[in-house]
Amino acid sequence: MRSSFIFSEVFNGFRRNITMTVAMILTTAITLGMFGAGLLVVQMADKSQKIFLSRVEMQVFVKMDLSLKDPDCRAQECTALQSKLESMPGVTRVEYISPAEALNDAKTRTFVNQPEMRDLLTPDTFPGSFRVRAKSADDFGPLVDQLQPDKQPDPAQPFAAGDPRNAIDQVLDQRDLVKRIFSVLDGVRNAAFTIALVLAVAAVLLIANTVQVAAYTRRTEVGIMRLVGATRWYTQLPFLLEAVFASVIGSILAIAGLFTAKTVLFDNALKDLYGINILAKISDTDVLFVSPWLVIVGAALAAVTGYATLRVYVRN
Repeated sequence: MRSSFIFSEVFNGFRRNITMTVAMILTTAITLGMFGAGLLVVQMADKSQKIFLSRVEMQVFVKMDLSLKDPDCRAQECTALQSKLESMPGVTRVEYISPAEALNDAKTRTFVNQPEMRDLLTPDTFPGSFRVRAKSADDFGPLVDQLQPDKQPDPAQPFAAGDPRNAIDQVLDQRDLVKRIFSVLDGVRNAAFTIALVLAVAAVLLIANTVQVAAYTRRTEVGIMRLVGATRWYTQLPFLLEAVFASVIGSILAIAGLFTAKTVLFDNALKDLYGINILAKISDTDVLFVSPWLVIVGAALAAVTGYATLRVYVRN
């Protein structure tokens, strides 16, 4: 009997304040949708970074004078460096790139559409280099610290005499490139969270106003119920449930919006990047993983806001 009364009061509250309830649902839906989009971008960035780092290599450039004297890496200085690289912990593969191979790659790939730059390239433009692959992304940092001359205590004499690493000119660490690429995704994530935060403030204010109006319109009924012995919780619970139910409806709309955005926006806009395995694809599973959090956050936001409003504005 009591539960039927409470739910009938919730329904009556929706009917009496239909415009404010619809506004609350839509505001909550947009807020949670932006929050969910931010969570999806976080998931995509994390998975994409793992894809990138699993393919990232270091490039160790040999000093130019040594490359000119020994372009095919047959002399003792170059072969000793190769052996040193292959013996370092965490290294899985070492491949030598000759100046001729680097020149051909630049002409056929890097500057293929820039003939004026391609014509300036000569056989002595590029030094020889080693392409080094590590077991995991965690191995890159220690390897760079061991190989990069400017990371040693004395850059003027970074390695001991006779150390093969003295043949190194510089080390190209592609992790910096990866960080720059994913800083764009970080910006998208931060923008989504910022918009969600602003909209959350609007949702809180709207929920508070809706609860106040609902309580005011039914002040006579509540007063009579209190006179006949109804507890404060019993009389205020319908208002609280109105806010929570409206928020749950908003979260469901937000989830539906994320599935739609995933199909219409993400899949179409990022189709080419998905195809070449640059970005990890957002799947339906990712949306399903985020969905319960949207319901929980929405219900918690409405419950806390509604309870605080009733405590502050509805004292009797």
